[in-house]
Amino acid sequence: MSLEADLLYDRRRLKRRLSLWRALAVLAAAAALIAVFMRGDDPTGLLPGSGAHVARLDVRGFIGDDRRVAEALERARTDTSVRAVIVAIDSPGGSMAGGEALHTALRRLAEAKPVVAVMGGTAASAGYMAALPAARVFAREATVTGSIGVILQSVDASELAARLGVRLESLPSGAFKDQPNPFRPLTEEGRAELMRVVRDLHEQFVAMVVVGRAMPEARVRELADGRVFTGREAVALGLVDAIGGEPEARAWLAEARQVPAALPVRTIEIRGLAERTFGAALDMALRALSGQWLVVDRVRAVWQPSSP
Repeated sequence: MSLEADLLYDRRRLKRRLSLWRALAVLAAAAALIAVFMRGDDPTGLLPGSGAHVARLDVRGFIGDDRRVAEALERARTDTSVRAVIVAIDSPGGSMAGGEALHTALRRLAEAKPVVAVMGGTAASAGYMAALPAARVFAREATVTGSIGVILQSVDASELAARLGVRLESLPSGAFKDQPNPFRPLTEEGRAELMRVVRDLHEQFVAMVVVGRAMPEARVRELADGRVFTGREAVALGLVDAIGGEPEARAWLAEARQVPAALPVRTIEIRGLAERTFGAALDMALRALSGQWLVVDRVRAVWQPSSP
């Protein structure tokens, strides 16, 4: 048999294997979807008949204004099968608007259901803001939290631009429209206006802490200078209630809010059910496709006849 015929045979065999993998991926996705609706085993706990459970919201990474998070929390608020919510936080912060949106959604949820916050390695700035609506806040002794403050940053590249012979022409409609501007130093008037905004945002953050932690405003202001604290320090300062993790949170829910410790915990997924199910199937298919084409490429490299 010639080398070309061998190569053609191998390629056909690999294509059959690829078709088999695709069929298996589709069958797996269909089986998962059927199982979800037959058993009510929905990770969000939002499908009808999913059974009583404790929901978990993972807050990780940068906190932005995500409409899907607010919608998921609203569904959890109205779902009678959700007995309580654990907010698991591991975030260095985010935007002020993002933190406010999450804080508002969690505060609304906490008016209807018991909410506890569990801090991981970091729960600072907007990450700490997310814990404020909780009835009980737990942290590890080594958790980095606090950072109650607001920061606005800009770059002054005017000297570098001048050395490169670059000049920006700016035509603002008002004296403060181009403040800050990376191509010229910040004016004193512009600095004052930006500090006005920063101070107002800081006041909003302080007010959230005052309400969320039931602390005197003067005491909060002493701590709201941007400093971070360890979890152990935060407990002593009243910014956190206790040292612990999810087991301690479940024990508190059982003792203080009569939420049975035997209830399952289901993570609130922001993506829709179809998106998660078929997304997983697509990922399996792409992995199979990638692996099979890798084999095809290797066969080509081995069997490709050399030029005379």
